[in-house]
Amino acid sequence: MAARINSYSSTLSRKPVRDAPSGPFGLVAFYHMTQAVKSKSWLPWFESEFRKNGTTFRRPLVGRNLIMTCEPQNVKALLATQFADFGLGTRYHHLLPLLGDGIFTLDGNGWSHSRALLRPQFSREQARYTELDVHVGHFMSHIPSDGSSFDIQELFFRLTLDSSTDFLFGESVNSLVSTINTQSGVPEFREANRICHQLVDYYVKKALEPTADRDIKSPQDRERYIFLEALAKDTRDPKLLRDQLLNILLAGRDTTASLLSSVFFELARNPKVWARLRNEIVERFGTAEKPTAEISFTALKDMPYLRHVLDEALRMYPPVPLNLRTALKDTTLPAGGGMNGLSPIFITKGTTVIYSVWVMHRRPDLWGQDAAKFRPERWEGGPRICLGQQYALTEAGFVVVKLLQSFGAIESATAMTGDPLINTNLTMTHENGVHIRLLPSAAK
Repeated sequence: MAARINSYSSTLSRKPVRDAPSGPFGLVAFYHMTQAVKSKSWLPWFESEFRKNGTTFRRPLVGRNLIMTCEPQNVKALLATQFADFGLGTRYHHLLPLLGDGIFTLDGNGWSHSRALLRPQFSREQARYTELDVHVGHFMSHIPSDGSSFDIQELFFRLTLDSSTDFLFGESVNSLVSTINTQSGVPEFREANRICHQLVDYYVKKALEPTADRDIKSPQDRERYIFLEALAKDTRDPKLLRDQLLNILLAGRDTTASLLSSVFFELARNPKVWARLRNEIVERFGTAEKPTAEISFTALKDMPYLRHVLDEALRMYPPVPLNLRTALKDTTLPAGGGMNGLSPIFITKGTTVIYSVWVMHRRPDLWGQDAAKFRPERWEGGPRICLGQQYALTEAGFVVVKLLQSFGAIESATAMTGDPLINTNLTMTHENGVHIRLLPSAAK
């Protein structure tokens, strides 16, 4: 191994990466990390570790050496320029029971095939607002009319579940209409997986049955784009359809709800941002009582401050704040070596690289001394790119516009300063919810 490293690195001007103090076998660092996880403060803990040890460092952890990085060059290498050198590591085995063989669990040819299968389904033309507007109406019916406080995050997760199932299956589970608590988990993991599979299998079976029932559909319903029906034209494999749909459902629900929750968390704490954004929306589309223009894909693209608000929320609260890749062969990363951390570093096959966009997005040397501040105005001056990114941003923009058309003011219902407690599983959520008050225009 030593000879291999020396031979390989000598041609690359490799310099050693910094070793972070971690205690015997990394157990001290592991203990502090577990305590931070328990207290929902592990993202700030990661920030403090990078401040102490630099933007890229090595950490021993119970017999393994991990590379930790928040360096943009390295993140770009992992996700784009050296994409083929790294894989998902153990993600496939961890997520297989629920997600199966889908775009978020596969590497190599399996991932390429999944992407080729799904990519045509995310064209701009598929962004339809008629169905989404119905779900937003259900969403709005849950907002207290007397200006009392409520948790908007819970409603956002219901909204995105309803809109995602409608887009994917042609039918919504309508969680905003029922009283089912979509946030409560099923105690048994296998039972939870069975229920998820049963739900999606129901729609897959319908899509693969003879299409005689289309004769009884209205002309509008026959012309409507349904993701599953379009996908079923390319494959008739029911397991492949189920796996891909579950992958997209997970992404479509959780990431968009996370983004919207963070947007309104910050709007409630920044009245000047709310006022400027609402002014842009009302000038372009009017109010809910007196609309002046249709909310369309093109119109949403022409809303610069709306996009800046969404981008700033994604910067400060990335839905996936921490991720990892595992080296598939001996390779390098472009930065992290030497005293100044600017030299390439050698990565042996099997090494896990943990990267944090949460920390990267809050670095003062990249974003200025106000990096920890929500300031949309800062926005005024690779292969694994998310297929549904534009769809998700368009959906989020539509929801923001509808809410700000309907309400004149927002207030935070929690007396809190600083960063919120963050709960991170596959995606991040606000641990204590996002409790706000929305007030009609005349109220303030």
